[in-house]
Amino acid sequence: MKRSLGKFFFYLAGWKLKANITDEIKHSVMVAAPHTSNWDFPFALAAFWMMGIDLKYFIKNAYTRGLHGLFFRWTGAIGVNQKKHGNLTDYAIRLLKERKMVVLVPAEGTRKKVDKWRTGFYRIAIEAKVPISLGYLDYAKKEAGIRGVFWPSGDFDQDMAHIEAQYRDIGPKFPENYNPKIY
Repeated sequence: MKRSLGKFFFYLAGWKLKANITDEIKHSVMVAAPHTSNWDFPFALAAFWMMGIDLKYFIKNAYTRGLHGLFFRWTGAIGVNQKKHGNLTDYAIRLLKERKMVVLVPAEGTRKKVDKWRTGFYRIAIEAKVPISLGYLDYAKKEAGIRGVFWPSGDFDQDMAHIEAQYRDIGPKFPENYNPKIY
């Protein structure tokens, strides 16, 4: 059912999906970029459903409560209390060690322009021993997909330069909210 819903949404929006799904992708930490709009959520969700990927993502606890909480949990949301100082990175590592899934991380951490990306996704990949998948939404081309999958080498600067190059030509919904220099 989810796959059909995703295809229908993309059809209505005139979007296409570009992704070669491998086993590596199905057990990875996925960077989601650029993240500049609330529209990123339905487009990303539709893309994941079309790919048949078991997705988990973190969201404010308030969104996982009540009737609307049923929807968000159905889509893979994991509620977190932002006032409680827990470590989401450690939690994501534990989830990935327990079972095969994709943990989605919007590396910018917000829809606003940032000076650099948060880098917890890198630590998650290293410690959970999973690859990093490079998910994207390109509003200019009306395309969603995965730019590639790679295993971090441990050379942070080299790996971040590689990631930055993969996102250089992506068209965000609101370009003024995106900084292509990620680290």
